[in-house]
Amino acid sequence: MRRAVNSALRINLRLPGEELLRSSIEQLLVSENYGLGALRLSFDHDGNWAAVHNPYEEKSKPAKLVTYQSSLISDGVPIKSYPYKHRLDILKEVGQRGFDEAIVVNGDSKICEGAVTNLLFLIGNQWCTTPLSDGVLPGIMRALVIENFKVQVRSIEIDELSNVKSGFLLSSLRIAQPIASIDGRELAHSHEFEDEIRAMALRTSVG
Repeated sequence: MRRAVNSALRINLRLPGEELLRSSIEQLLVSENYGLGALRLSFDHDGNWAAVHNPYEEKSKPAKLVTYQSSLISDGVPIKSYPYKHRLDILKEVGQRGFDEAIVVNGDSKICEGAVTNLLFLIGNQWCTTPLSDGVLPGIMRALVIENFKVQVRSIEIDELSNVKSGFLLSSLRIAQPIASIDGRELAHSHEFEDEIRAMALRTSVG
C-alpha cells in the first residue's frame, strides 16, 4: 500500500480508500484460501482496481545468475507498472541459457537489479543494494531489509561483481532467495542472515 500510494501521488492516480481495499482483500482470502499464496493488487487511471490471490510455490533453491547488459537509461525512480513484457523476456532469455535470474546492467554500466527481483550483495564486509536512482524498482522486501538491517545503498559498478562474496534475490514472493553463483562463479551461502531476513519478513509483513 505504501508503494501504491507513493506511486499514485507521482502520476496523479486516485486510489480507492484503504478500508475498502482491506475489507475486499479479507473476503478474497476467505474465498481463495491457500496455505501459501501470492496476493497482487493493481490499479488503473480510470479508478478501476483488482486483487487476485493465487497458489504459490516459493523459490528457495539457490539461484544461478548471469550478467545482462541492458539499454535501460537511469532517469529517476521508476514506477512498477504493466506490462512486464521486457522484464519477462529477459527472464525467459537467461532461463534458456540455463540461468535462474539476470543481473541487469543499465546504460551507465552500473548494476541495476534482477529481471524481476532486487539484488543484495555482500562486498567486503558490507551488505549493499543498488539505489533507486540507478533504475531500480522500489521493491517491498528491499525497503524492509534497508529499514531493518545495516545495508548500504550505493551504486555498484559492474567490475565489482568479482568481489561479491554472497548475495540474495529480494522480492515479496521470494523473500530472500540465496544466490548460488554469478556468471558461473560460486558464492557462499549466508544462512544466518537469510534466517534473520525471513524472520523479519514474517514479523513485519504477515506476522
